[in-house]
Amino acid sequence: MAIEYLKRGKPESERSEDDAKVRSIVEGTLKEIEARGDAAVRELSEKFDNYSPASFRLSASEIDALMNQVSQRDMEDIKFAQEQVRKFAEAQRASMLDIEVETMPGVILGHKNIPVQSVGCYVPGGKFPMVASAHMSVATASVAEVPRIIAATPPFKGAPNPAVIAAMHLGGAHEIYVLGGIQAVGAMAIGTETIDPVHMLVGPGNAFVAEAKRQLFGRVGIDLFAGPTETMVIADETVDAEMCATDLLGQAEHGYNSPAVLVTNSRKLATETLSEIDRLLKILPTADTASKSWEDYGEVILCDTYDEMLAVADDIASEHVQVMTDRDDWFLDNMTCYGALFLGARTNVANGDKVIGTNHTLPTKKAGRYTGGLWVGKFLKTHSYQKVLTDDAAAEIGAYCSRLCMLEGFVGHAEQANVRVRRYGGGNVPYGEAAE
Repeated sequence: MAIEYLKRGKPESERSEDDAKVRSIVEGTLKEIEARGDAAVRELSEKFDNYSPASFRLSASEIDALMNQVSQRDMEDIKFAQEQVRKFAEAQRASMLDIEVETMPGVILGHKNIPVQSVGCYVPGGKFPMVASAHMSVATASVAEVPRIIAATPPFKGAPNPAVIAAMHLGGAHEIYVLGGIQAVGAMAIGTETIDPVHMLVGPGNAFVAEAKRQLFGRVGIDLFAGPTETMVIADETVDAEMCATDLLGQAEHGYNSPAVLVTNSRKLATETLSEIDRLLKILPTADTASKSWEDYGEVILCDTYDEMLAVADDIASEHVQVMTDRDDWFLDNMTCYGALFLGARTNVANGDKVIGTNHTLPTKKAGRYTGGLWVGKFLKTHSYQKVLTDDAAAEIGAYCSRLCMLEGFVGHAEQANVRVRRYGGGNVPYGEAAE
């Protein structure tokens, strides 16, 4: 393969050092929350957000007052976006069927899809109020009929953000807390004197939130590893540098450590995109953030062939992959590792982030190799069950079970089967004798 890096980001060794620092901070913080509960949460909120209200949970009247601050147009836009998210989540939910099948006469096997009983939805918002994240987690959990949905978001400029609170409430949150960062996900998972713990955590966040979720996994479920935003543009000469540069920087503005990668088979497009990024960074209002991400995490990878572009893309397994080529559906058919695909120049990652209806909580740090993004199915647990309805079936399956248990040396297991053979077999076992 002839793959050339026209621009590289930070070496992996430096990224690993950053990750190790985050791990250590998160571990200590979670221990504090577990040991000291509400007191630790309040100290952390004061330290990081300069915010210490009488109660972090919003009352119904506080929610109403905040919603009244949202303009009619903004409220209509929020409702429109939630309608799109709900429509797609409802279609996904309808595809998940409970099943029951008779695998042999008298043997019934089945499964049921049962909602997780409580979830904590984290909605980022310290730097940018992520209104859309409320749709993606809270509204989707609501479609899954989760009985208890709690939501947490940091204060924005020292106070609850009205639009985020409105989106949480309209999405179906039963409890809303104005809490950010490690203290929010820690409190929801571990529980405090005033916050009952949940069974599962969902939602995106910065590196500290993502690491906190990783460390809490096992104590609670998590949706997936959703850390700082990643974006990739796969492009050929069917598009121009302005489109590519805009799509790269549009996601790099999320934070100071948001990887943005261009994969192309056109040297001309690659060099022009680098120039266009320099031009846009002079005029982009969020350039302070985007330029740091681009400097440390931006990459431009030049390939010879589409097969090479595909291989590079699958290896990186980026969270968002914008495909703008003369063969977009070929990438759809052949790509296997990514968060979500955005196919063709007419759409873009921002559509998915904010409004179109697919979920924007997506796998990062190569997690797209083993999981997709948040969807209604993540809030459902598929539980199996079995029934044996006839004496003949109990005796027949019991005979097989007994012999297989003895093959492994599990005598007590075998006796569970044998007692059924004796009780229901009447001495007549069709396919061989049970273990003595």
